[in-house]
Amino acid sequence: MDKNIPFKIFSGTSSRYLAEKICNSVGCELGKMNIEHFADGEFSVSYEESIRGSYVFLIQSTFPNSDNLMELLLMIDAAKRASAKSIIAVIPYFGWARQDRKDKPRVSIGAKLIADLLATAGINRLITMDLHADQIQGFFNVPVDHLYGSSIFVDYIKSLNLPNLVMATPDVGGTKRANAYAKHLNVPMVICYKLRKKANEIAEMKLIGDVKGMDVLLLDDIVDTAGTITRAADLMLEEGANSVRAVASHAVMSDPASMRVDQSSLTEIIFTDSIPYSKKSEKVKILSVAEIFADAIIRVYNNESISSLYLNY
Repeated sequence: MDKNIPFKIFSGTSSRYLAEKICNSVGCELGKMNIEHFADGEFSVSYEESIRGSYVFLIQSTFPNSDNLMELLLMIDAAKRASAKSIIAVIPYFGWARQDRKDKPRVSIGAKLIADLLATAGINRLITMDLHADQIQGFFNVPVDHLYGSSIFVDYIKSLNLPNLVMATPDVGGTKRANAYAKHLNVPMVICYKLRKKANEIAEMKLIGDVKGMDVLLLDDIVDTAGTITRAADLMLEEGANSVRAVASHAVMSDPASMRVDQSSLTEIIFTDSIPYSKKSEKVKILSVAEIFADAIIRVYNNESISSLYLNY
């Protein structure tokens, strides 16, 4: 590690691509760590350099499969046992976040369980981005720095120079997010209202508002199977929109999402690189959040405010 950098950054396997970009922005080398895999699928984590008394930032998104979460927990435990002074988990995509409440009897609250696991493992702080639900911050008893992808999305939206822009949300849960963008850009907003029969299956969708002759920008935090976002795009065109684009922070993109996007009426869909998108789609554009996280890491270490890094929802 660069001796001029007063903290150390390490990465799990699946987020190494982003951690390397963050280190380039910070101006340091990625810390040396070894993850050994056994024949039965078990693995162990070891640091290949001293972290005694150090501020340690551990970068790992907890997207499926659950090996990514387990790897992060072992990284935290190893850092604690190696006498790190402070352990900060940097989780660009906080998985399991859709299980944030009991919406029917006898179900788990997965987001709370993950928060408890991270705290028990030994984190002193969490840095994450665009949580599925803001109240998840309250599941932690350590400080949470909640970043937003809005700082890069707003610049990109402005660069499109769309003459009749209208912000839209594919469901009522994203109203707060869409309203923040609409106010900042001084444009109108519309809402899609959907009814589900079961998870990942939409029974009905209706539009609240007018999009005739408008260039629609759909906003969401996660795109999983892309059923909601593509159906919303089709609805917008049916209601007279000129064009439809989508912006979402996390490209979960489970099959058949890429095929649905390619076959949809979307002009393009813009994601961040919080999750690696390895599939192919001409309509998918990826914007990097490396500089946002690099800046946040530096500010957190220096006890500086991070509120200027984003448009607050």
